[in-house]
Parts: sequence; structure tokens; C-alpha cells
Amino acid sequence: MMRGPGAWAVAVRRPDGSIAVRREELPDRPGGWRLPFLRGVVLLYEALVLGVKALSISAAEAAGEEEKLGRGEIAATLIFGLGAGVVLFVLFPAGAAYFFRHQIPAYWLQNLLEGLVRLGVFLAYLWLIGLLPDIKRVFAYHGAEHRVINAYEAGAPLTLEGVRGYPIIHLRCGTSFLLLVLLLSIFFFSLVGQGPLWWRFLSRLLLLPVIAGVSYELLRLSSGVQHLWLKVLVAPGLWLQRLTTREPDEGQVEVAITALQAVLPEGGEGDVGKASGSRNSV
Repeated sequence: MMRGPGAWAVAVRRPDGSIAVRREELPDRPGGWRLPFLRGVVLLYEALVLGVKALSISAAEAAGEEEKLGRGEIAATLIFGLGAGVVLFVLFPAGAAYFFRHQIPAYWLQNLLEGLVRLGVFLAYLWLIGLLPDIKRVFAYHGAEHRVINAYEAGAPLTLEGVRGYPIIHLRCGTSFLLLVLLLSIFFFSLVGQGPLWWRFLSRLLLLPVIAGVSYELLRLSSGVQHLWLKVLVAPGLWLQRLTTREPDEGQVEVAITALQAVLPEGGEGDVGKASGSRNSV
């Protein structure tokens, strides 16, 4: 999945070996969406919607069908996915820390425990799904997307030979973004102070868009500014990508090249990102 300045595209390998490409214009964005901190939240929501649409398209192409998810089905999928994520990565860690409040009276230690539980759940989740054969293949496509984007940004020709050797790790990957959100949440959640369980849950939910906006700005800044503290901040995300990327084969790289070419403006210039959210137009 790739996103360009005005359109996004998904390329799918069909059962007969051919590559199907679906390109659509990007949806209208709200006024002022480019404002710092707000743009990160808008782009994250957009990436979630496009990701569900792309999954629908890829599933239909792989099965040789022309069926797409409707608006209601997309909304239901998003709500279910977001709900499961909130329970697993927000409510469960907050509840676990609250459960041990009598054994750990210091609030900063409770907050640290909550952050460690959240990080542990996240790492365990990535490791476990990475054991599934189908997910291993998805992670290889993830590596192919990064390789092609790295080659494009370096000015290399978008051919199998031209992109060969470029890394499968990318600075502005969604994996890095998610890990940055988890790390920053330890700091932000410590600012709300102690309270009953309902307040812990509510404060975490209310702060999530704020943390997402700050994380996006830091990740965006890290690609153009070479301060040591920024390098240290994003380094764990680069390490974590070892879990979410695999070395792709040439067929997977070919699909990634096709998706990127579908969203490039005429002449091949412009900002391009992955529609899955791993990269955003910057």
C-alpha cells in the first residue's frame, strides 16, 4: 500500500501471478489539518480507514472476486479493531497497575509498571503473530515497501536491480511510531496524577490523540534534524522493526514497486508514503 500527494494505491499479486493495481483519490481532509500536532491525528485516522479498504481490495483480488466492503462494514471493522486495541494496550495495563496500587504506593512507580506492562503486551503481540506463516509473508511485504521507498528517496531507478541492496528498515515506519507512542505515554500519563480506576481509564483515552500528535511530530522531525537526543529517541523503533519486517523476495519487491509507481505524480516527483500508516507524506 502506498500513498502519494493526492492518491493512494494498493497492488496485489493475483493467484495467476499477475499484479492487480487499485488506485483511488485521497479523501477530502478537514480545514487546518496541516497544523502541527493535529495533522498526526488526522493522518493516523486516514491511515486506519485506508488500511481497512486496502485489506478489502486485496482479499477480493486474491479470491478473484469484485466484492468490496461497504461504509458500514468498514466502520464496524474500525470500531472492533480500535476497541480491541484500547482494551489490550490501554485499559489492561492501566487496570494491572491499579491492581497493585497497595503494593506499590508511589504513583510514578505505578505509572512505570503500567508502561512496562503495555510495552510487554505490545512486544509479545508482535512476536506471537510473527510466528504465523501468513503474517511472516505480510512482514516480508512490509520489508519490500521499505526497500522501495528507501530506493525512491535515494533517487534510484524503480526496478528490481535499482532497488536491490536498499535497507528494509525505515525511519518513519509505523512500528517506530507505535513504540514512540508507548514510550511517551509513560511520561504523559504521569501528569494526570492518581485517581480512581475510572479516571485512569478516561485520562488514558483522552490523552491518546495528544500523544499520537506529539509522536508524529517527533518522528517527522527526526528525519530532517540530526540531534543526538532525537536519534536516541527513535533508535528503539528501528530495532523493533526487526520484528515487523522480513527480507522480501523479488516478487514482493515487484509488487511494492508497482504500488509506488501508481501514486507517483507525473514526472516521478513528490512526497510518497505508505497507506498503511508506516509512512506519512512529509
